[in-house]
Amino acid sequence: MLSHAYIGLGSNLDGPRDHVERALRELDGLKLTRLAAASSCYASRPVGPQDQPDFINAVAHIETRLSPLALLDQLQALEQRHARVRRRHWGPRTLDLDLLLYDDQCLDHPRLRLPHPEIARRAFVVVPLHELAPTLELPGLGSLAVLPAWQDADDLRALLPQR
Repeated sequence: MLSHAYIGLGSNLDGPRDHVERALRELDGLKLTRLAAASSCYASRPVGPQDQPDFINAVAHIETRLSPLALLDQLQALEQRHARVRRRHWGPRTLDLDLLLYDDQCLDHPRLRLPHPEIARRAFVVVPLHELAPTLELPGLGSLAVLPAWQDADDLRALLPQR
């Protein structure tokens, strides 16, 4: 069965925009998965420790035949190919891939919670997600248009497409 999922992408190390844009292309190459659409890239201040560079963020809409946990495995493998190292919570990273939504599923698993538990509070997720799917309803949260994250939307900087 074909499912629709949304993936949050972020990077703030070693050419972060290149990591995000390369990861968008690589999502299209995951087994049983196709990149359906990608948002613009946005710059945002880090969440958590402020002694690190700003992040580049985007959201991808994918179509997949993978289960949520199998997709998570593929996303974590992709992070590893980008030399992701987890040194501290909310610390700097070359690539962070978060499974935000998977169809309209709600899931509370030790490895994965859906929808992503921070989605409603993160402008760097809500704004690019709204760009891709403005009428999207989030399971248990309602319309994108009314989420608390919009209060911080002015802190994002949309980036022009690279040439």
